[in-house]
Amino acid sequence: MLRFMPVGDSMTIGSAGEHTWRYRLWRHLCETYGGPFTFVGPRETLYDQQAGAPTSLAYAEPGFPRGHLAGWGEGWLHMTPLIGEAVRAHRADVLLVSLGLIDLGFYTNAEQTTENVRAFVAAAREARPRIRMVLLPVIPNVRAASDAPFAEQVERFNDLIAKTVADLDEARSPLLLTSVPEHWDIHTDTYDGTHPNASGEHRIAGAFAEAMWEAWGVGQPYGD
Repeated sequence: MLRFMPVGDSMTIGSAGEHTWRYRLWRHLCETYGGPFTFVGPRETLYDQQAGAPTSLAYAEPGFPRGHLAGWGEGWLHMTPLIGEAVRAHRADVLLVSLGLIDLGFYTNAEQTTENVRAFVAAAREARPRIRMVLLPVIPNVRAASDAPFAEQVERFNDLIAKTVADLDEARSPLLLTSVPEHWDIHTDTYDGTHPNASGEHRIAGAFAEAMWEAWGVGQPYGD
């Protein structure tokens, strides 16, 4: 059985009442992937915005494997110390990673964030030497539209992560970098300039699906 672990920030954990891109990708793989698979991870909840905590199980469609390693306000800085144990405990085969916006916005610059990417990859491989990873670049949000220095850091990090993926990719533990979701529009694909609405969920799921299909033959091209 192929075991996927979604790893991410608020765009991945999602909020109470949402489907999440995790669900959209699961549905796509149910229809297009020929072998057994599941989603795994040490967490299952959504973020409850009223409570200000990740305590909700109120998925729009709860009937799917909800395991993940994602947290509201968490980035590469936070997930790197956790990834080794999570991979070991849940025997993940493929990590689906969407991180970086929080790091660049509040904690580390592009170069420092890239060092955390390298540490994350090393820790995941130490726990499971043949693990595969699919990394999503940082999707520019509403802040990037009005804060030029922040936008420059996002662009710089996306350049650095592309070089890092090329540098760290190896046959026994391949790394993939997806494209930024095609035609992403903060006005129509998010509900607040950052977090995905239903359209955005499909676009993020599609970015992961297309990368895995093109590089590894997993699933099929994504369709809404």
